[in-house]
Amino acid sequence: MIIGICGGSGSGKTTLLNRLCNELKNLRPSVFSMDNYYLSIDKQSIDSKGEVNFDLPTALDRKKLHADLQNLISGNSIEVKEYHFNAPPDKNTLITIDPSSVIIVEGLFLFHYEEVRNLLNFSIFMEVEPNVQLDRRLYRDQDTRGYSRDAIIYQWENHVLPCYKKYLEPYEGLANFRFHNDSRADDEFERLMYEIHMRLAKNKLQ
Repeated sequence: MIIGICGGSGSGKTTLLNRLCNELKNLRPSVFSMDNYYLSIDKQSIDSKGEVNFDLPTALDRKKLHADLQNLISGNSIEVKEYHFNAPPDKNTLITIDPSSVIIVEGLFLFHYEEVRNLLNFSIFMEVEPNVQLDRRLYRDQDTRGYSRDAIIYQWENHVLPCYKKYLEPYEGLANFRFHNDSRADDEFERLMYEIHMRLAKNKLQ
């Protein structure tokens, strides 16, 4: 079973991914993060102000991403460099991802990459108020990435939001489950797990 998680920056994709992995730990799910396929900075697009835009579909090595995911689904282990923000390419750790009966795919362009979308059996779209997403991004990028508040807001207004509107939001209706990651999150998670367990049972994977 291939489960996909999509949502904008700060929507809680990673948190949900970790909760799912814990809930399904007896199945030892494989985790496939699209972040691990970011191209080097010299191959990224530059905006009119000379700033790198990491929020475009062209920011990732789409062909390798698709090929690796297909390989994993086919039952083969894959090796990928684990992405760490601001780390030089040669410092990213090479990790092995082993196949499993449950594979969880997480990333911004989960639906926009049609060839990836077509591989999914069940998909989740994270819904969060934009102001909450911005607050989370401000906290994360100042605390762990060393960005200034002005730089974060610039990226938000010129890269992140336009990306969301063009490459994520139009596909929201294609998701099997829309996860409201707010005060309803715990109830949403219970509903989500009910849906997933029903599908796992149908496929005799529990």
